Amino acid sequence: MTVAFFSGKGRRIGVALGAVSAGLLVLSACDKPTPLATVTVGSDSVNTEAACYNDGEAIKESLIQGCLNKKAEKSITVSMDDKVRFGVDPEIAENGWTLFINGQQAEQEPYDKTYRTIPGSAFFASQTGKPAEKTNISIVETKGKKLTGIWQFELKKD
Repeated sequence: MTVAFFSGKGRRIGVALGAVSAGLLVLSACDKPTPLATVTVGSDSVNTEAACYNDGEAIKESLIQGCLNKKAEKSITVSMDDKVRFGVDPEIAENGWTLFINGQQAEQEPYDKTYRTIPGSAFFASQTGKPAEKTNISIVETKGKKLTGIWQFELKKD
């Protein structure tokens, strides 16, 4: 009976190839992360992946309202005098994006830049005249009339 022995160099190459193969197998099983959206106030910043995202395709109509009403995982404190900066990944800007405030569309036309600034006072107005203590902001990616991604943030009044 003959037994094949590999040299030390051969074993190292075999182990290295095995490790690379295992690594590629593990990576292929991972979900691709969604694009990020960021909100910055002063020197504080929070970012998040999408609350609802269908890999750039339209989100089903039946899911949209639930996504818009989903509780935000990230929050940031804003005073009335602050400037609130919104930033999105370039792939979101290419399609266009708009803001929803407390589940309601706040703008008619999508924005196509990666960055914009809005005064903090714009987010805390209320119907009763008393300023709201917190506001849910949704950054919504659009493709024509279709919604393709929704990112959630909570702005807390300082």
